[in-house]
Amino acid sequence: MAKIPLPERGQPLDLSYIYQVANAVNELSAEISPSVYKYVSIDTPSAGKQNLRVSEARVLAGYKSVASNSTVNAGNEKTFDYSFGTDFKYPPIVTATLVNVGNTPAGQNVSVILTSVSTSSVEGIVRFNTSGDVSVGVNLIIVGVPN
Repeated sequence: MAKIPLPERGQPLDLSYIYQVANAVNELSAEISPSVYKYVSIDTPSAGKQNLRVSEARVLAGYKSVASNSTVNAGNEKTFDYSFGTDFKYPPIVTATLVNVGNTPAGQNVSVILTSVSTSSVEGIVRFNTSGDVSVGVNLIIVGVPN
């Protein structure tokens, strides 16, 4: 979408400028107009399915370091938490994936479990299934209805 040049102070608004403003508003309206493809359904645990425009949903992507140059034994667990910064209206949908930052063999045999999701944070456990040196983190994708 083209940017509208700002008028100079005291500049008379002519037909050309008004046309540019109206055209930009029409382009913006077409971009956000309702259609079946511009909606998202978020099935919340506490309030059921919520349908809203994609522009009204809140999507966050986060990263949490869990172990950095650590030595672990098989069966060890480390907890993590991640705060969203602002609250969601309902507990959001959270997806967690592990990142083997150190690219170590022990870092390839790790699992993640989310233990708690609230409107403002998520908590989880990383379980190490093999002994060795690890550097791992958790990528988080959080999708929900903003408050």
